[in-house]
Amino acid sequence: MDLNLDAPHSMGTTIIGVTYNGGVVLGADSRTSTGMYVANRASDKITQLTDNVYVCRSGSAADSQVVSDYVRYFLHQHTIQLGQPATVKVSANLIRMLAYNNKNMLQTGLIVGGWDKYEGGKIYGIPLGGTVVEQPFAIGGSGSSYLYGFFDQAWKENMTKEEAEQLVVKAVSLAIARDGASGGVVRTVIINSEGVTRNFYPGDKLQLWHEELEPQNSLLDILNSAGPEPMAI
Repeated sequence: MDLNLDAPHSMGTTIIGVTYNGGVVLGADSRTSTGMYVANRASDKITQLTDNVYVCRSGSAADSQVVSDYVRYFLHQHTIQLGQPATVKVSANLIRMLAYNNKNMLQTGLIVGGWDKYEGGKIYGIPLGGTVVEQPFAIGGSGSSYLYGFFDQAWKENMTKEEAEQLVVKAVSLAIARDGASGGVVRTVIINSEGVTRNFYPGDKLQLWHEELEPQNSLLDILNSAGPEPMAI
């Protein structure tokens, strides 16, 4: 997610949505940056639209927030008029409408996930052009480049809730290890017929992957720690 003052604030992000046998799991990192500066290390990129529908935001922080705000307002009106909760499909289609009609202005990729009584758990990807794609799982943001091969290998249908959440947390932590624009903590949101559960995984408790450095409290700790032996000449 990108915050820029000259450059826009950007969520140079990792976002994920997966379906499982009873609902959906959404996941995201928490880094919002302005160029090389981390403007917010604990952002919440998984935004509530209704009681049963959430959206993961990537790209320009301002753009993704304003789209979410409009859609939350529209869905609130829609719910009152209908007298029942909005479906995931309607929510995704409202975002699609805004993203497509304003494609020249907006720089944001979104993943909508939720549960409704008609279709159960659903994930919809809405990438930059403003199209909408229903998918069993969706990945987005700068960190997603590192995850396509992993999901080809690890994805399976009819996962349990626990399997799905473990997959999401593992995937976000893998992306954080490789992508400089992703980092901080991992947040997840689980949505099913029983409601919504939010979980939080601190950055210093995540698994360390290949050649990844241990978390440090201070740059001085890194400078003072004994590095590799210099080459003998």
